[in-house]
Amino acid sequence: QVQLVESGGGLVESGGSLKLSCVASGFMFNWYSMSWHRQAPGKERELVASIDSESQNFDYAAAVKGRFIISRDNAKNTVYLQMNSLKPEDTGVYYCKVKVMSHTWGQGTQVTVSS
Repeated sequence: QVQLVESGGGLVESGGSLKLSCVASGFMFNWYSMSWHRQAPGKERELVASIDSESQNFDYAAAVKGRFIISRDNAKNTVYLQMNSLKPEDTGVYYCKVKVMSHTWGQGTQVTVSS
C-alpha cells in the first residue's frame, strides 16, 4: 500500500535550517506530484510546497517563498524540504502527501523553532 515516512524534524533556533525527508513506497513515485504541508497548534493544516513528478513545476506558500526549497530524487523515492531562515511561526508538524487513488499522508515530523 502507499506509505510515506517523514524524518528530519527537530528543535532549531530562529534563523537556523533543517532539511526534511519523506521516503515513499507502494506506488510509482516518479509518476506523481508530491507536497509538504504543516499544521501549527490550534490551526488548520496548510500547504507549504509542492513539486510535480519531473521537478519542472513548483508551488510555495507565500509565507515560505524564498526560504524553503522543495526537491525530489526519483531514484530514491524521496522528496525533501530544505528550510532556511526558520522563524518561530514555522513551528508545527510537517507532513508529506501524495494523491494516488486517494490522498495519503505520512505520520508527520515535528519542527520547533525557538525565538
